[in-house]
Amino acid sequence: MNTGIAYAWTDSPVGPVWIATTGTGICAVRLGAGQPEDFFAWLARHISPDPPREDMGALTPALTQLREYFSRIRREFDLPLDARGTPFQRAVWTEVARIPYGATATYGEIARHMGKPRAARAVGAAMGANPLPILIPCHRVIGARGSLIGYAAGLEIKAALLQLEDVLLL
Repeated sequence: MNTGIAYAWTDSPVGPVWIATTGTGICAVRLGAGQPEDFFAWLARHISPDPPREDMGALTPALTQLREYFSRIRREFDLPLDARGTPFQRAVWTEVARIPYGATATYGEIARHMGKPRAARAVGAAMGANPLPILIPCHRVIGARGSLIGYAAGLEIKAALLQLEDVLLL
């Protein structure tokens, strides 16, 4: 079994989506400007310095599910994940993964659900480190007054993902 990193990309309504997997599961999703250079640099820093190999076959299930999501067919993902982060980051990502399709939560609500009501800023920092946007739906986390804040791929993409899910924006 090849334990290296495999990657692929697909077009979407928000532009190209780059995705990578390890032998454990999906380890990275990148969208927005700066790809694929930022994608490959992130993989080298966080997963392995070895160059990834392009392998559409290894990522067929993920690419299929992403296309279904963008076509409004899929509301939940069923993929093995390899989300690497600190224990706090992983706890935040677990909480964010519970936000259902078409719903939103605030950074403060996430902090309260985790039993850390004063940690909204720390939740925001963990969201900024989310290696799996869309799969761990950080686009569903909004500011306290319903504002769109804090999305690594850009607020336009965050807004587009929320509109895809028919979330009413203020």
